[in-house]
Amino acid sequence: MTDLTSLEPLATFCGKCDCGCPQLYVDPAAPVEQRVVITDDFGQQVRMSADQFSSLVDEAKSGRFDAIA
Repeated sequence: MTDLTSLEPLATFCGKCDCGCPQLYVDPAAPVEQRVVITDDFGQQVRMSADQFSSLVDEAKSGRFDAIA
């Protein structure tokens, strides 16, 4: 896993515990297609472009994921 100290934190999901909550980062040194980083509480990460992340946000705003929550 990448050293997270070089990433710019944007959001922590949950944050009500100290279990290593999922987080959203920007990696300014990464290639454009891998700049957005989402980590989970198991030490894994997903990297995507800003365009891909924007598409994910648009889907969430439209209610597409409401049934999951």
